[in-house]
Amino acid sequence: MNYSKDEVLQYVAEEDVKFIRLAFSDVFGKQKNISIMPEELPRAFEWGIAFDASAVAGFGDESHSDLFLHPDPSTLTWLPWRPEHGKVVRMFCSISYPDGTPFACDTRTLLKKAVEDAKAAGYTFYFGAEQEFYLFELDEKNEPTKIPYDRAGYMDIAPDDKGENVRREICLTLEQMGIRPESSHHEEGPGQNEIDFRYTDALSAADNVMTFQTVVRTVARRNGLHAVFSPKPLDSEPGNGFHINWSAKPDDEKKQGNMIAGVLDKIVPMTVFLNPNEESYKRLGQMKAPRFVSWSRENRSQLVRIPAAEKEYRRAELRSPDPAANPYIAFTLLIRAALYGIKNGLPLPAPVDLNLYQADEASTVDLKKLPDTLAKAKAAAKADGWIGECLPAEILNIYCKE
Repeated sequence: MNYSKDEVLQYVAEEDVKFIRLAFSDVFGKQKNISIMPEELPRAFEWGIAFDASAVAGFGDESHSDLFLHPDPSTLTWLPWRPEHGKVVRMFCSISYPDGTPFACDTRTLLKKAVEDAKAAGYTFYFGAEQEFYLFELDEKNEPTKIPYDRAGYMDIAPDDKGENVRREICLTLEQMGIRPESSHHEEGPGQNEIDFRYTDALSAADNVMTFQTVVRTVARRNGLHAVFSPKPLDSEPGNGFHINWSAKPDDEKKQGNMIAGVLDKIVPMTVFLNPNEESYKRLGQMKAPRFVSWSRENRSQLVRIPAAEKEYRRAELRSPDPAANPYIAFTLLIRAALYGIKNGLPLPAPVDLNLYQADEASTVDLKKLPDTLAKAKAAAKADGWIGECLPAEILNIYCKE
C-alpha cells in the first residue's frame, strides 16, 4: 500500500483507528508488538517509541535495556479480525539504540542493507514464499493437541480435506491486508496445508511471511484449531518446509548461474539460520526434505530446483529451509550468497539428474551433505568467515552458542 507518514496520520484520523500495533521481530523471527493510541503516533514517527528489550530473545539484558521502535509507514495495514469500529492497524518497525544508531540485532534492517547493497551492485532480488503448516484439534480446555484436523493427503479435496474452508478464510484475510496469495492446497501430512505467495521484493516478502504466520494462527484459533509451523510436528509424518523461490533482475542467465553457485557454495554455513532448532534436523533428509547439496531442473529431490516457468516467472527454489527460520535473515543470506557467487564468478556445477530419494550410496558418494545435527550446523557457521561478514557478531553468537 506504500503510505507516507502524512497519509498514515490521515488514515488513522479518518478510519476510526483506535490502536496502532508497532510490530518487530526478535532475533529468531518471532513477531512482537506494542500497541499505542493514535495520539502517540506523531511522537512515534518523530522520535520512536521506547520499549524494554531485556525480555526479548537476543535483545540484551537489564543493564542496557532501552531500545526504540520507528514505524515504517509504507507497511501500514489494518487487522481484519479486529472490530471494524475502533480499528486496529499494524506497521513494521526498525529498531535503534537511544542515540539513534541502528540496533545490531534488528534483522529487518539487516535485510534492508542487503537489498541496498544488491542495488548498488546492479541487482534487484525478488522472493516468493511457500510455507507449510499443520492444523491440530484443541481439547475440551481449548489446549492444543497433536490430533490432526483431518486425514487427507496431497491435494485431496473436501470432504476428506477439512482444511479447505480454513485456507479460504486465510487467503481472503490476507487479500484484505493487501497480500496476494498465489495458490493453496492440502499437503501430504494429515492436517498439513500449504499456501504460496506471488513473488515480490525482498523486504515485502519477508514482512508477508511474518504476517502470514500471524493470520494462519489467528484464523485457525477462530475455527477452534491450533496451527503449527514447527519443522517436524509429528515424528512419522512429513515435516513443514519453507520453500524459498528467488530471482533477480536483470535476468542474465550466466549471472543467474553464478547466483545459484554462490548459494550452493555457502549453503552449509548458512544452514543453522535456515534450520535453527533441533527439530529442524529431524526433517532434513526425510520425506522430500533435501539431504545433499545439489541442483537440477524440475526435480523436487534436489536442494535447489529450477521450476518449469517462463519469462518473469522463471526462478530458483531453495528447498531446505523450514518455517522456524527468521525470514529476514534467510533472505539476507540468500542475497549475500548470490552476490558472492557473482563477485567470484563461481561456475554452476553440473546438475544432478537423479531422484535422490531413491538413489543408492554409490550415486551420491561424491555429493556434499547438509549438516544432519544442529551442533554440526553451528560449527559450520562459526568456521566460515563469510558468515561473519554477512551477519553481526551478536547474531552469530546467539545462533551458534553451545
